[in-house]
Amino acid sequence: MDTRTGLPVVGMVGGGQLARMTHQAAISLGQSLRVLSVTADDSAALVAADVRIGTHTDLAALREFAKGCEAVTFDHEHVPNEYIAALEAEGVKVFPGAAALVFAQDKGLMRERLAALGAPVPRWRRISTAGDIESFAGGSWPVVAKATRGGYDGKGVWMLSSAPEAAELVATGTPLIVEERVPLRRELAALVARSPFGQVAAYPVVETVQRDGICVEVLAPAPGLSETRAIEAQQLAIDLANALGVVGLLAVELFETADGIVVNELAMRPHNSGHWTIEGARTSQFEQHLRAVLDYPMGATSLTAPAVVMANVLGGPPGGMSIDERLHHLFAADPGARVHLYGKQVRPGRKIGHVTVLGDDMASVRSRAGRAAKWLQEGE
Repeated sequence: MDTRTGLPVVGMVGGGQLARMTHQAAISLGQSLRVLSVTADDSAALVAADVRIGTHTDLAALREFAKGCEAVTFDHEHVPNEYIAALEAEGVKVFPGAAALVFAQDKGLMRERLAALGAPVPRWRRISTAGDIESFAGGSWPVVAKATRGGYDGKGVWMLSSAPEAAELVATGTPLIVEERVPLRRELAALVARSPFGQVAAYPVVETVQRDGICVEVLAPAPGLSETRAIEAQQLAIDLANALGVVGLLAVELFETADGIVVNELAMRPHNSGHWTIEGARTSQFEQHLRAVLDYPMGATSLTAPAVVMANVLGGPPGGMSIDERLHHLFAADPGARVHLYGKQVRPGRKIGHVTVLGDDMASVRSRAGRAAKWLQEGE
């Protein structure tokens, strides 16, 4: 508890852009998010008042960080699960807890648990040899191999087209699962929040557009998605949040196929597919995550406009017009575009911010958002 304000302190492990935007949401609740950051130059550390320097792999640092926090949460899934369990055993309120978060940390355990719950998942298996992959493929290539831990933004995922490729990957020693290549029409995401009390709030289902394994656009609501399919996806996410005991945000990444929806991945934190909610929903995913971990009643999740598009801004080639100059030109050209920059060093392909545009027509909004993101990335 903050003795100056009488308000609870929430600690977030990780100092990236998710913590930065969660801090923004905390301000309106009278709070300043406490952040555990590796360096003072991390995205959230540049703006939060209460920053502790330390790593998520140091149990002593986590214990010290948690002192005085009403709840501890995360902006990534990489905290060792046994450390989370240790904090919980010592009475720290950690959300999501170790028993839930493990299913976002280990893809093998996730697939096993989802299958046991009857959730729709791709055909898959754990593998230990190249022969396992070849047997799984059964002569029908390509297949998808995934590192069981640590993958994100296209990292840790391989499309294997032959037995020699499989042998080369297995030789690296990376623990893997292998899955069928799902004949998807598009990718969707269903985002829900759940409190310790058990209240659940679901956001409209969105379409996510990927390029080179990185999400480049999110369209809210998912264009052309039937009400039946949307409710099915929302109910699936709610059921998983309840069954897994998630507290906080749960993002369920989905493949839409000709036969229905299939679960691709789970994330138990604010998620890139929910950045549009800052301007595009009555309650942002970041405020909702804080409400959930503090056991506050959930906020409204309805859209603020008929069409909302979030476009990620990636780092472009070095040189050229400064980002400040690009902002001047963008705001002059499209005063309605909302920009969020993360205070990160620019590297080609790195997420350095996002743009959100709202309107009445999805095609027009999508064009504006894409143009704004491209301008900020390339100065063109």
